[in-house]
Amino acid sequence: MSLQALKPKDTTLEWITKVLMVILALVLIVSALMTVFPFLWSALLSTRDRTEIFGSGISFAIGDSLAINYEKLLKIMPFWQAMFNSIYVAFLGTTISLLFCSMGGYAFAVYKFKGKQVLFGMLVGSMMIPPVLSLIPYFMIVKFLGMLDNHIAVWLPFTTTPFGIFLMRQHVVASIPKELLEASKMDGAGEFRTYWSVVLPLMKPALATLAIVQFVFFWNMFMQPLVVLTSPENYVITQALRSVQGIPNTPWGAVMLGTTISILPLVTAYLFSSRQMISGLTSGAVKG
Repeated sequence: MSLQALKPKDTTLEWITKVLMVILALVLIVSALMTVFPFLWSALLSTRDRTEIFGSGISFAIGDSLAINYEKLLKIMPFWQAMFNSIYVAFLGTTISLLFCSMGGYAFAVYKFKGKQVLFGMLVGSMMIPPVLSLIPYFMIVKFLGMLDNHIAVWLPFTTTPFGIFLMRQHVVASIPKELLEASKMDGAGEFRTYWSVVLPLMKPALATLAIVQFVFFWNMFMQPLVVLTSPENYVITQALRSVQGIPNTPWGAVMLGTTISILPLVTAYLFSSRQMISGLTSGAVKG
């Protein structure tokens, strides 16, 4: 068959490919708009008062009640105290989680001990258990330890997560050669020194991924703080925003303003760390 006979088929294939690429681009654009729209809409509602929010019709005009909503926000809740509490819980919980999960993942990847495979299988299997099922045991343990209405009860039990240990373990297995660990030990480094000075710096992509995942998790926590935190001055931001939604004539403009402000740390963290997150998630996909 001559090359000229193949050209029409090649042209048709290229045309089909271009059409599929255009369709894919349109689907991605629509999906992105659907994802971003609720956040933009909450920011828009934060500039309006209650009457404008519940008025007839849909308008994309920016209101002039932003300053009033901010004053109402500070009046109906300790907003900045709640923001500080969330930053404290998220930062401390994420930092401790990076240490514990990296140590656990390193141990599962390097050391050999009896029952290792069974224990790791149980660890992975626990990821399929819905978190709500552990809510009652969680409350009973926190109450028994006397940590009710304490921020430690919010972040400490969730610093060592099955996903974090699994991610660290997969990264060590796929990206850190055993020869490097053996060379470190031959140079006189102990177990902890090998982990801290050799392995940990090489785990930066996976650590960045886990940091984002854990920070978002701690920042968005609602059920656990709702169960153990009772004092308004100890509320995290999700709990504080929810606590004012039952008051008469709820100032929804102020609530939307608080919601919009509370989203900004997450957006900022993702914008600056998205590349590291993608690199960490894919670093353990292929070994070698």
